[in-house]
Amino acid sequence: MTQVDDLSRCLAVLDEDSTVVAIIEMSQSSWLTAGLVPGVARRPLKKLDPDAPTLLRLLGRWREEATKSGRTITRIVLAYEAGRDGFWLARWLRARGIEAHVIHSTSVAVSREHRRAKTDRLDTTMLMRVFLGWLRGERGHCGMVAIPTLEDEDAKRPSRERESLVGERTRIVNHMKSVLARLGIRGFKPTLRKASQRLEELRTPEGGTIPPNTRDEMRRDMARLAVVRGQIEAIEQARLERLEQAPEVGPHAMVHLLARIVGVGVETADMLVQEVLVRNLRDRRAVARYAGLTGSPDESGSKRREKGLAKSGNARVRRGLIQLAWRFLMFQKNSALAQWYRARTEGAKGKRKTTMIVARKLLIALWRMVPTGALPEGIVLRPRA
Repeated sequence: MTQVDDLSRCLAVLDEDSTVVAIIEMSQSSWLTAGLVPGVARRPLKKLDPDAPTLLRLLGRWREEATKSGRTITRIVLAYEAGRDGFWLARWLRARGIEAHVIHSTSVAVSREHRRAKTDRLDTTMLMRVFLGWLRGERGHCGMVAIPTLEDEDAKRPSRERESLVGERTRIVNHMKSVLARLGIRGFKPTLRKASQRLEELRTPEGGTIPPNTRDEMRRDMARLAVVRGQIEAIEQARLERLEQAPEVGPHAMVHLLARIVGVGVETADMLVQEVLVRNLRDRRAVARYAGLTGSPDESGSKRREKGLAKSGNARVRRGLIQLAWRFLMFQKNSALAQWYRARTEGAKGKRKTTMIVARKLLIALWRMVPTGALPEGIVLRPRA
């Protein structure tokens, strides 16, 4: 696997006399753009409509101002915080020769005052300060987000949409059960195929039928539930078809390899591949940090305590891995990782915390397995189809 930097610092040398630096504070209605232009004493600050060509013309005008002052501009760098607009602007600017970066919002240190002033102008000043530190190659100022291609972003959509639909399905089912519980009816399963037929047969403890308005509400909930279930099935079927059409191409080969591990299903394999394993992360520590499976120690003076998982990474990966860790311990009892877990927790408390360590170790093992195909010790695979 190609070893890459973790984007915590810039590797290119910064020449401030030949570089135009720009920061954008983006909102839905406007973009506040601040610049650092060589040869220009003032620091320009311009509010624009959210329009990319207008921004490009502004950067060109700043380049002309620097040229008129006797400077030769060889580099234009721009950054903005990751947010609602995503990465489209960075890709658009890079295609036009602008070096664009996306700042990880939580990596920027802010004042801890109880009531601190916060405006777009102050935010651009703060972002310009940390961005310049990053450009100088100094660590600790801020971190950048890896900018994915449009194809990489699109590949994540089926798994994320399915997760959203599963949550909607759970919400509808829980709502129906709570409605029936208020009437004293228990044991009804809305997910059954014949649930709509059984709805007419339900009786309250008083012996009456379900009130008409409640019955109509339940029917509408069942109609929504049928739509959601159909959409989930369509997503799963389309994913299987894509895997069958190109089983050995790029991420599909990774999914097939992970899905052969007993205890790992296609859905979990697809989520892990699209969310984390296709990324060129630097080392095992970067892999654990991306999933938020690192510790958060709290040490000051004589105080020593651990606050638990940092939870600063990809929450979707972290939830899936903790669930996978329990399944892995159940289905891979002879693996070295399961044996380590049993030896660590035999007759001891804190099994939940140790399971989180298993999740981290398992993610790192899968990250190492995918490029080389070398199986972790003791893992059992399903036979090839």
